[in-house]
Amino acid sequence: MRRIDREITDAEQIESFIAGEKIIRIGFCDSGEVYIVPVNYGYTVSEGKYTFYFHGAMAGRKYELTKNGTDAGFEIDGKYELVSSDTACGHSAKFQSVIGTGRLTLIDSVNEKKAALEYVMKQAAGRTGLEYSEAMLSRTAVFRLEVKKMSCKAK
Repeated sequence: MRRIDREITDAEQIESFIAGEKIIRIGFCDSGEVYIVPVNYGYTVSEGKYTFYFHGAMAGRKYELTKNGTDAGFEIDGKYELVSSDTACGHSAKFQSVIGTGRLTLIDSVNEKKAALEYVMKQAAGRTGLEYSEAMLSRTAVFRLEVKKMSCKAK
């Protein structure tokens, strides 16, 4: 990180930020082309290690890129506030962001899918304890992103 003065290292502050946001952007390298997709997410953190979860169709580019496991980048941003100025180049912004890389895989086990979807529903809707039918689970891809490296900054 170039601006070390903006780095956030406090684990509680980082988790509070992640807990308060709704969208994570997942970045893939697809045959030399960058592909970024925004998705709702849920997460777990154990001994300082984050795992993000999201879902989608069992078809399409995101699914195909993940089928055999892949490394991916991710980004979460929020707390945006424009800082106005009387000059164009004087404008700035306040924000917070988390970026990193990790290993992206698909979850196959029905029980693991249900658990992951509970994390997603908690984050996205503030609810858990919902029913997940076998039919729905059989046609839903559930993704797991195990974070290898992550940094957080704020301005």
